[in-house]
Amino acid sequence: SEELAANKHYYLHTIDCFGPERCMFESNFPVDKVSCSYGVLWNSFKRIVGHLTRKQKAQLFHGTAARVYRLNAAVS
Repeated sequence: SEELAANKHYYLHTIDCFGPERCMFESNFPVDKVSCSYGVLWNSFKRIVGHLTRKQKAQLFHGTAARVYRLNAAVS
């Protein structure tokens, strides 16, 4: 979406300051669907970080959230 593209520098500045291991992409769907579709949102995120390494992208889209929310922890 144009709004996300216009804010690209904020995303990149935050990632630059904190690093991909301390940042994660998220959404507020279905509430956010009034502003753009789920696909548009996630494709915008992918475009914003298209220049990053595969490992950095993996952190932003999965790794950080899995670690912070302990998604890989065994269920007790």
